[in-house]
Amino acid sequence: MSSASRRVDADGQPLRLMAVHAHPDDESSKGAATVAKYVDEGVEVLVVTCTGGERGDILNPKMDTPENWENIATLRSAEMARAREILGVEQTWLGFVDSGLPEGDPLPPLPDGCFALVPLEESAAALARVIRTFRPHVVTTYDENGGYPHPDHIRTHEVTMAAVDLAADSEAPQELGEPWPVAKVYYHMTFHRSRAAALDAAMHDDGLVSPYAERLKDWPDDPAQAARLTTFVPCSDYFSVRDDALRAHATQIDPDGFWFAVPLATQQKVWPTEDYQLAKSRVATSLPEDDLFAGIDTHEADRVDTWFYSI
Repeated sequence: MSSASRRVDADGQPLRLMAVHAHPDDESSKGAATVAKYVDEGVEVLVVTCTGGERGDILNPKMDTPENWENIATLRSAEMARAREILGVEQTWLGFVDSGLPEGDPLPPLPDGCFALVPLEESAAALARVIRTFRPHVVTTYDENGGYPHPDHIRTHEVTMAAVDLAADSEAPQELGEPWPVAKVYYHMTFHRSRAAALDAAMHDDGLVSPYAERLKDWPDDPAQAARLTTFVPCSDYFSVRDDALRAHATQIDPDGFWFAVPLATQQKVWPTEDYQLAKSRVATSLPEDDLFAGIDTHEADRVDTWFYSI
């Protein structure tokens, strides 16, 4: 669909998607092809980046220099600007400081003032203000485990869910703006075992070395995780856009590493979707879905005050 043909709701307003992420690069590694697809369909997309990624590692050996370490915050901001251009999205910083990923046994305390330690009511209010300003129909974020247990990812889940409730609350402080009830909330679920196993099998069939072989040995079947998958967005035509956005984060993504080990054509053939869990919805929808906006385009007037899904 061309961006000249904008998807709108029942009131004729453009559909709007907000993707809430912990760090710069997360928007390109989680749901980026979905975002690019919706941008192409005329959906307005806003990426909210909770922290500046100041405490992130440099994961690309070619970028691992003392100068880059000294300028990591500036570099990550510039990388985000480039990725934003590639994806065609708007983007805003929530303004909190990266918590870092603690290592050791026992784990060291988190740094004072970092995102994960900011009182939830403060960070949720900051995001609720953005929600009320942008007025998204759909919000995407991480599940209660953060997708993986980085303190900022877990906090992003907590902040997003609290902010969605706060944004809809007519009794919340007026300085947050006019109340806005988000119609649907999704968790990113693309990195699940079924997908990894399918890509692994395809790599072996083609006589190639699979990047998933080792992790699958210690990754048992998990019916509970599989049951959480509700929504499969076909977006393989935009996998190349996703990859370009990933490469823009040069300090974080090794162009010769894991992210690009499976040929693009194999990914497009074997698993052409990005996958989600519908966590909350104010509109009636049928599962499984193939569209984050299912139930919204022509059924905006059918919104109700209670959640149909709450997982």
